[in-house]
Amino acid sequence: MLLLTAFWPGLAGAGALGLVVGGLAGWPARPAVPLALCGLAALLAALALAGIVPGLLGLWLEGAGLLLPAYLLGCALGALARHRVARP
Repeated sequence: MLLLTAFWPGLAGAGALGLVVGGLAGWPARPAVPLALCGLAALLAALALAGIVPGLLGLWLEGAGLLLPAYLLGCALGALARHRVARP
């Protein structure tokens, strides 16, 4: 919970950036890259929850584990919005 209070501006920025990028780029043609990014997000979350990396590097890892899913969710929502608007 402490990380959420410290990283909320970054989370909001990552989500907003994801909305813009997803809205501009739309859905990817091949699902390999989004699946790889989701796998990376799951790996970061697992490492952060396990607490294997101590100190400042652990804080960076936990921050990345929080920011990447927010960015990916923003990208998905932006691409969904573009798809819904572009549809006749």
